[in-house]
Amino acid sequence: MSRIRSTLFNLYWAGWTALFLAPLVVLAALGSPTGPIRAATRLWSRGILFGLARIVRLTYVEEGRANIPAEPCLIVANHQSAWETLAFLTLVPNVAIVAKRELVAIPIVGWFLRRSPMIIIDRANGTQALRVMIDESRAAIADGRSVLMFPEGTRGGIADPVQFKRGVELLYAKLGLPVLPVAVNSGLYWPHGGSRHHPGAVTVSYLPPLPPGLSGAAFMEGTQGAIDAELDRWRAPHNPSEMSRDPSADVLQRSDRT
Repeated sequence: MSRIRSTLFNLYWAGWTALFLAPLVVLAALGSPTGPIRAATRLWSRGILFGLARIVRLTYVEEGRANIPAEPCLIVANHQSAWETLAFLTLVPNVAIVAKRELVAIPIVGWFLRRSPMIIIDRANGTQALRVMIDESRAAIADGRSVLMFPEGTRGGIADPVQFKRGVELLYAKLGLPVLPVAVNSGLYWPHGGSRHHPGAVTVSYLPPLPPGLSGAAFMEGTQGAIDAELDRWRAPHNPSEMSRDPSADVLQRSDRT
């Protein structure tokens, strides 16, 4: 049944995404206005989450939303699957995601992400990529947007220890903003490298924010260490279906978001 539901969802994903070709053409003809493009990107994200909930029975629950700062901040999260990349477009409206260049190569979706705009970096460029990340993050903050980064640089499994790349420490120092650590357990339900999706409820845990100006060691302990400790809650070798909550109770309706 899981295989059938995953296949149906993948077909839904392709069909839902194809519907955005017409808006792409219209928005491109209008000069790619940022506001409508961001709105369309959020709509696409919500549609994908809707498909996951209805077809796969994969929902999500948020813990600690009160920890999200009222002002723009640097958000750092672990990365286990494609789920969090698309879900954060809904969870944190207008967030600027630091993304690798390969993401914008996805047909249709990549066009919207590039112009939302996201912060697209080419990791092969080394120092230049860091400069672009810092400059565009500052621009996003000046525009009143929070910046989201997945500092591991690639997706890992639920059992893998969290290992941040050094770039996030530099970005924290340069931006001078509070940092919000976020732990997600999406790898239990949407494993990296696979097309299978499992029913359940992804947990998004917003941990207590850290102030700006910490030492590198304190920053790493408060972000990487805190996320890794939070993931220990889900690292027991259980089947995802046994760990999930009742999807009808966990799914969160966020119709007030724009």
